[in-house]
Amino acid sequence: MNNLLQDTLENLRSYYDDMVALLPKLALALLVLIALLFIANFIQNFSKDRLSRRMDDPLLARFIARLVGTSVIVLALLMALRIVGLGGVAVGLLSTAGVGAFVVGFAFKDIGENFLAGILLAFNRPFRVGDTVELNGHKGTVVTLNLRDTQIKTFDGKDIFIPNANVVKNAVVNYTIDGFLREDLHHRPRL
Repeated sequence: MNNLLQDTLENLRSYYDDMVALLPKLALALLVLIALLFIANFIQNFSKDRLSRRMDDPLLARFIARLVGTSVIVLALLMALRIVGLGGVAVGLLSTAGVGAFVVGFAFKDIGENFLAGILLAFNRPFRVGDTVELNGHKGTVVTLNLRDTQIKTFDGKDIFIPNANVVKNAVVNYTIDGFLREDLHHRPRL
């Protein structure tokens, strides 16, 4: 019984010594994490402001700014884990996240395809809001371009939502890209 008590006290003393040795690393990791979270917030706001001024699509500007901010946060977490001495855990988390992203990406293939096509359309800009276009056989005026779909209003008043993947894969006819609408006038015979 006395040996059990001595072993328990020795183990507790060992844990205490390990914790005391780990405290400076934990404090440094916490300081680095807090500093990098503030930096991530600053970078995200700064990039959102800059991108909003340069891009016509505020949705895309917010998305890219969040992506940049999230990347800095992930790096901050990995750095904090490494400082504490849990670099192996950080590598395991990254590999698990990669496999998880692959599985989720495969499960939501169509949504991801439309999302990426929306990003391509926002950068490429074959048309802008207000342009008269023909997309997938539908003629009308572009009302909105989201990350998932493009909305056009036809000349007879219908609202049509076309998935961005279909817009990217098919021909886009923009009748007003240069500011003018061209219309063919056929010579009609007199009655």
